[in-house]
Amino acid sequence: MRHILLALALVLSPAIADEPQPEVDTGRSAIKSATAKSYMAVTANPHASRAAEQILAQGGSAADAAITAQLVLGLVEPQSSGIGGGAFMLSYDAKDKQLRYYDGRETAPAEVDENYFMHDGRPRSFMQAVIGGYSVGVPGVIRMLEMAHQRDGKLPWEVLFQPAIQLAESGFEVSPRLHKLLSRLPHVDARPAIASYFFDSNGRPLPVGHRLRNPEYARTLRMIASDGANAFYKGEIAEAVVKAVRGDIENPGLLSLEDMANYRAKLRQPLCSAFLEYQICGADAPSSGGTTVGGILGMLQAFPIAEMEAGDDLLTHLFIEASELAFADRNTYSADSDFIKVPSKALVSPTYLSERATLIDPDSASIAKPGNPNTGATKRLTAQSPEMPNTSHLVVVDRYGNGVSMTSSIETGFGSRLLVKGFLLNNQLTDFSFTPKTAEGQLVANRIQAGKRPRSSMSPTVVFNKDGSLRLLVGSPGGSRIIDYTARTILYHLGLNMPIADAIAAGNIGAIGRRVELEPGFFSQDTINKLRARGHEVVERDLNSGIHAIAVKNNTLHGGADPRREGSALGH
Repeated sequence: MRHILLALALVLSPAIADEPQPEVDTGRSAIKSATAKSYMAVTANPHASRAAEQILAQGGSAADAAITAQLVLGLVEPQSSGIGGGAFMLSYDAKDKQLRYYDGRETAPAEVDENYFMHDGRPRSFMQAVIGGYSVGVPGVIRMLEMAHQRDGKLPWEVLFQPAIQLAESGFEVSPRLHKLLSRLPHVDARPAIASYFFDSNGRPLPVGHRLRNPEYARTLRMIASDGANAFYKGEIAEAVVKAVRGDIENPGLLSLEDMANYRAKLRQPLCSAFLEYQICGADAPSSGGTTVGGILGMLQAFPIAEMEAGDDLLTHLFIEASELAFADRNTYSADSDFIKVPSKALVSPTYLSERATLIDPDSASIAKPGNPNTGATKRLTAQSPEMPNTSHLVVVDRYGNGVSMTSSIETGFGSRLLVKGFLLNNQLTDFSFTPKTAEGQLVANRIQAGKRPRSSMSPTVVFNKDGSLRLLVGSPGGSRIIDYTARTILYHLGLNMPIADAIAAGNIGAIGRRVELEPGFFSQDTINKLRARGHEVVERDLNSGIHAIAVKNNTLHGGADPRREGSALGH
């Protein structure tokens, strides 16, 4: 029996003034849940969920279905992710009982130096850096997907491309969400190719229901399906990417054919930490998700959270304090571990987190400062590194018991605005710190360097029971707030025993070190007043997560798609 639960995205609202305008929806719809016994996929778009389900029905693995879903998402949700961007994938092999972490994060071109974003002694503004070739890193998705398929795939590589190819040729209807983002996000039509694809001859965004075809994307996918990832990183496609980046008239970048040809995805070790009786496993550096999600939950288990309720003032206060402490560590230690020593295991060790938890006063807000995990790691502040919430997360469990949790992104909405061969190029270089040094002259860990991967907050997470069996796959888009969205969902589901779809739909909290953000309509005025009385600066603002999860319980798959976006859960 199939359960297909979809929802169209709702209206948009402007961002808060202290950061570039993100992709934001307001309003909520009904909780979106699904149950299944055999297999399930939860993605950010119904087309992608259906395509993934087709692959699962053919006997494909979770990795196979994730690959297919990503290729479709790059077509129907192009503002968020695609083959011109990067991703992290956690892939669980039930037969070997092994969790693999695939790193497909973009890399900086070889010609950059640490002053890349500086001009006349000052950092560029975010939007000055974003638009055009200047912000484009070497895309990593295709190399990563190929690596995952070689280890975890079951169906032939070329089969996985067919749903996206067919949909690109036949066309799909522009959704209300895509239309509104085209209308609201700044400078979407900044370059001729993207303007002619998404806008009509009068410069208006394509209307809801318009059938949008992309034969160029279909041709690109056919080439990769036939010849593998090399078709993307060498030859015609790579040449077109480099030409678009270096030949951008207004804001050219430094990406080269050698950068494309030399890109490699990496197989890394996931980072696991304890929360109650569970093992929380996430993406380690260059993601900061594993350490920060693990840090938040590891501190919270020092308190009697099972006695509390979602949305009450005490639990919300404790979450805020734990998040701010974990972010203080993240902002000090996290970067690409190939370039700097990142004390990941020490940051989530039970001893260290128990010590950090003693800094949390249940009655009062505190000023979060980084800790010292005593590993000899150098404290290097990360400075301002904007991360925008235009990302996508998917989860899949197949009939064999394998699972995938994968987060992918092109960074800000519609990336660099460069449309090449039917797909958008990322602006991930802007995830680096724009300044290489602090005002005191201290080197910044997340400064840009040749070949380096920018720090990320993408937090694909897989949770295991104490016997090692699969319990939960979860993650979200949301820029740096991904960490709080993911940690809060895990806390509510496993700590408060909320059904996973209810945990996803519950009110979001943002506590990333600036001020406390609460999602409107979920927290009572009494709770807000008590938080302010504790010393928190509280604002209510839309927190547009895109949390997708599958919980495994009693031999049943329980899926949840975030009602704030247009995703769906589909199982059999």
